[in-house]
Amino acid sequence: MLGFYNYTVVLTYAGLACSVFGMMQALNQNYKLAVLFLVLSGACDMFDGKVARSKTDRTEEEKRFGIQIDSLCDLVCFGVFPAVIGYSLGVKGNVERLCLVFYVLAAVIRLAYFNVTEETRQKQTNEVRKYYQGLPVTSAAAIFPLIFLLRGGLLDCEQFRVTYLAAIILVGILFISNIKVIKPGNKAVIVFIILGALLILKMLAG
Repeated sequence: MLGFYNYTVVLTYAGLACSVFGMMQALNQNYKLAVLFLVLSGACDMFDGKVARSKTDRTEEEKRFGIQIDSLCDLVCFGVFPAVIGYSLGVKGNVERLCLVFYVLAAVIRLAYFNVTEETRQKQTNEVRKYYQGLPVTSAAAIFPLIFLLRGGLLDCEQFRVTYLAAIILVGILFISNIKVIKPGNKAVIVFIILGALLILKMLAG
């Protein structure tokens, strides 16, 4: 069988599976479960790198495969998935469709650029990255679930749809903007997990 099969890719594949299930829920307009799966995909992504680095005897091919498979899964999880949610909310006209296409395209560009620079960086140093160039695509796992808190209580369906599409455009622009973003540390990871758990409980209770 083609590929590399070991424990270092389990979380990456689990995150992808969560996103595929989430897209199915979004297309059925079951947004609570869709957002839950998006948060779970983000949680898997937070730890897959740490799991991969725990295997100290990886070959160069395994490392390069890990970079590629992580970005390909990120494209589905945090590029295509939020766009599918936006589409399921209802799009009106070609302009709104183009907004969704732009978001996915920005995610593709961001991830391709990251792959090139990360491969070069790993040849030069073994240090863990401290900054990202551009907003990480994986930030979608936090941004869009938080936006969903506005749905129903603060914004009606049409207002929320417009707000979500506006966020899609803004986040897409930030993906390809040449800005420095500090890589979250362990404390930020813990905060994300706590906020994610509270968000899930709130949405399921609502």
